[in-house]
Amino acid sequence: MAEKSAVETVAEKSAADAAGAATGQSDVVERFMRYVQIESQSDPNNEEVTPSTPSQHEMAKYLERELVELGCEDVSRDEHAYVTATVPASAGAEGLPALGLCAHIDTSFDAPAAGVRPHIVHYEGGNLVAGVVDGVEVSTSPKQVPDLDKFVGHDIICSDGSTLLSADDKAGIAEICSLIARLKADPELPHPTLKIAFVPDEEIGHGASLLDLERFGAAWCYTVDGETLGEFNYECFSASEATVRVRGVMVHPGSAKGVMVNAITVASEFQQMVPAFERPEHTEGREGFYHPISINGSAAGVELKYILRDFDADLFARRAETLEKIAAFLNDRYGEGTVSVEVKQEYRNMAEQFADCPFLIENALEANREVGIDPQVVAVRGGTDGAELTFRGLPCPNIATGGYNAHSVREFVPVSSLEVTVDLLVALVAKFAVAQGE
Repeated sequence: MAEKSAVETVAEKSAADAAGAATGQSDVVERFMRYVQIESQSDPNNEEVTPSTPSQHEMAKYLERELVELGCEDVSRDEHAYVTATVPASAGAEGLPALGLCAHIDTSFDAPAAGVRPHIVHYEGGNLVAGVVDGVEVSTSPKQVPDLDKFVGHDIICSDGSTLLSADDKAGIAEICSLIARLKADPELPHPTLKIAFVPDEEIGHGASLLDLERFGAAWCYTVDGETLGEFNYECFSASEATVRVRGVMVHPGSAKGVMVNAITVASEFQQMVPAFERPEHTEGREGFYHPISINGSAAGVELKYILRDFDADLFARRAETLEKIAAFLNDRYGEGTVSVEVKQEYRNMAEQFADCPFLIENALEANREVGIDPQVVAVRGGTDGAELTFRGLPCPNIATGGYNAHSVREFVPVSSLEVTVDLLVALVAKFAVAQGE
């Protein structure tokens, strides 16, 4: 994609702003509709490079210009597509610790994400229809998402059903940028110095790993990367990836008896010995799982990949031990070295790190209540950049964006949820305009 000139970008933005004003769209809706049309999908097959896709550079350039236009200071974009900026404190809060706000620029690889065509559906009950693709209606029923009943009579933003909407996490980006716009428009709104970070490759587990925390300068941070409005997360899965390699012994099948070890057969046995009812499709709440995500190979050799998840540290460790015990059993049957297991830790449950800063939790819950939301503390069955940042020394719980059906062509976000989340962020940052922990 050729880089657009600043003139072209500003012209496009002005046209979009005018269109938004003409249709009565709020600032956050106009921004969101604009951001989702910029492709920025990450690629798990290119995780050695950050960002993993060139399109994320384009999104980063776009957001760099947005933050400059919003009047932010110290706006920076580095070679890895990390975009950072500073919003100066309101009068009287200049000497207080800085608060960070973080969202990720990449979108999931679980569904198509190029050429997103967002549109607003006025929902009147029944199935929420995103679009029709190849003659098939792409829709979400109230049975699938019971919260739909709350949005009868509301406007809801969907894709056309052929792609992700990309609310994960461009809703978070739009909400943060709209917060900045509101603070600029009303200097009386209290807030400390705000440090903004838009980061790449969260969907493939890299996220904020290369963010220079000393240079970033925040004492605490929130990611804006949750889902249902009112959900608040300061606990997540501990996560690792396991690679299981099976080495076969190949001979001519006509003389294979007692000699051949077929790697496909052994890999099948391995999978059958993994606890069947501890897979994602059979678990919920605080239950962990083993999730086979890929298999490649032939009779000569097979590679299986699993992701392992649990909230409890001991149970999490036992999951890796279980895979190693299965490998040992099969090696005893087929010969040492037939099966090997390599486990790579990805992130840990961030709940372990909030004992010294409970106000991060209390302030977020109270900010929800102040804007009329009944907050629900939910343990995330996944991970966020907050887990990475928290274990690097920057405590970072997670705020909801209001989206639903993430990683799916049925993804949607109610307009009211986007707008209320901006109100919530205004209330939240105000709480850090006074000293914390006293």
